[in-house]
Amino acid sequence: MPEAPAYAEPQIEREDDTLALVLGSGGARGLAHLPVLEALDELGVVPSIVAGTSIGALIGAAYASGISAREIRLHLVHTFRDRAGMLQKLLAARVGRFSDLLSAGLGNPVLVDGQTLFSAFLPEGLKSDFAELKIPLAVLATDFHARGPAVFTSGPLLPPVAASAAVPGLVRPVEIDGRVLIDGAVVDPVPVACVVGKARYVLAVDVTGRASIRDGLVPTALEATLAAAQIMQAVISAEKLRQRPPDILVQPRVDGFGILDFLHTHAILHASEPVKDEVKRRVTALLDVRTSA
Repeated sequence: MPEAPAYAEPQIEREDDTLALVLGSGGARGLAHLPVLEALDELGVVPSIVAGTSIGALIGAAYASGISAREIRLHLVHTFRDRAGMLQKLLAARVGRFSDLLSAGLGNPVLVDGQTLFSAFLPEGLKSDFAELKIPLAVLATDFHARGPAVFTSGPLLPPVAASAAVPGLVRPVEIDGRVLIDGAVVDPVPVACVVGKARYVLAVDVTGRASIRDGLVPTALEATLAAAQIMQAVISAEKLRQRPPDILVQPRVDGFGILDFLHTHAILHASEPVKDEVKRRVTALLDVRTSA
């Protein structure tokens, strides 16, 4: 049998509407959300609501479905370690002919269908409808024609999540009720606005960071496009966080990774591991704490 821990984690006394959790965009950098979720699990803190955009919506949907942070971590580590399996899933989700994928090359991938792709990568146990979730969830996408935010809190779960992560040029836009939707990070990379008035405190995780292209290098067309998006998202998130500062803002140090660096899952998780202790310390300082004997 495993040895008992030398000490008990602090247990947080809270009301049901105490803490809202906001998970931001960032592609593969969003794997840094997992140590934050693990910290909350270890503290025994259950957010009263989760809001997410792009990768934050994907991970938030799994977490709100009742899947633990540890289970999500194990699933994603296994998934991204299997390169052959990843390629099969990408091919199955492609839009267009196989020859299009080959001619485009790795530097300029063709569009993939987000709902097909993300359903293949998300862990088992994901709920099919917002009404089935263990924790209320708000998913932010961008309404392409209205040029503004589209927030989803009810109905089928996968279409809004796929829309929230529909990165322009990589993932096909999603149409819901006549609206054409793309990546939520276009309008709000860290959607604190989705939880305003929904909880006493807000914990937000920002993984936008700096563009990952090394200084002095001339980027490829795809690298330039993705880096430009990162730069714009960082500017947008900085301004929106200034306008609506969360009570706790966590910014894992993942600047050295690109938004498509899912094959570097272990390295990203290792680099972001220190935020677990930071979250524990700051959450216990913010909320009333009762340490179990």
